[in-house]
Amino acid sequence: MSSLQNEPLTFMAVHAHPDDEVFGTGGTFARLSAEGVRTVLVTSTLGENGEIVDPALDEAAKQGMFPRLGEVREQELAGSVAALGVSDLRLLGFRDSGMVGTPENDDPRSYYRATFDEAVKRLVKIIREVKPQVVVTYEPFGGYGHPDHVQAHRVTRVAYDAAGDARMYPDLGLEAWEPSKLYYTVISRSFFQRAAAEMRARGIDGPWNNPEMDTDVWGVSDDKITTVFDVRDYVPQKMAAFAAHKTQIAPNNFMFILPEETRREGLGYEYFMLAHSNLPAATSGEKEQDLFAGLR
Repeated sequence: MSSLQNEPLTFMAVHAHPDDEVFGTGGTFARLSAEGVRTVLVTSTLGENGEIVDPALDEAAKQGMFPRLGEVREQELAGSVAALGVSDLRLLGFRDSGMVGTPENDDPRSYYRATFDEAVKRLVKIIREVKPQVVVTYEPFGGYGHPDHVQAHRVTRVAYDAAGDARMYPDLGLEAWEPSKLYYTVISRSFFQRAAAEMRARGIDGPWNNPEMDTDVWGVSDDKITTVFDVRDYVPQKMAAFAAHKTQIAPNNFMFILPEETRREGLGYEYFMLAHSNLPAATSGEKEQDLFAGLR
């Protein structure tokens, strides 16, 4: 129980598509669930406009799957949620927006083109229902600028404040709820640089070999990272969740071919920036080791 709010400790992460939940928060979900924290995943779209990379499918099978891709990815998401021990999956109900400049990005059904107030209201409803003390989403750029990631940041940032204001959306008929902390999930720049150098030295193919990827600006500098969560003991659950998303993550993806010890270290820490807190500020100057610091 939360000593401050007399409610079960609850963690909520807001993501854009199926599979996003694994990259920056998969280990966090698994560890917190194992520790008895209630874990809630909000997935904003079903990734209807993504590619299909499952090598078990030929081109005809892929083309036949595209019209029902959202349904397929919802099933894969259920497998990921089970692997991570997530307590509660909520779907925000918008359509994948595709990348900037694509026809899908102009679809009025897409998350990026949704009426902003409606998107915020849907998320406020979930926050008031599940009462999380800790909320996580992307930083303003959404990691890599995908429209749905950017929109998830915008919607979550506003809903985080609106959920605790009884004047907002009284028609929901739900008591206002003010979460205690808002975090952004991020990538450690220095860690990525070290990992990229090691992977190149080992001859392992991956995003670090993309000539357009500038490791001097990729990720977030260490001085901006406030929280490092150790999830090394939960990497197997994280890998099982990745494997559940077989239309998006192929079995020859670099994550599956990394040496076990490299994988444990490379995927065994998740990084966050504390964006807002109504708890007393920490004074130690050290990085937090727990997203629920001050709450348990």
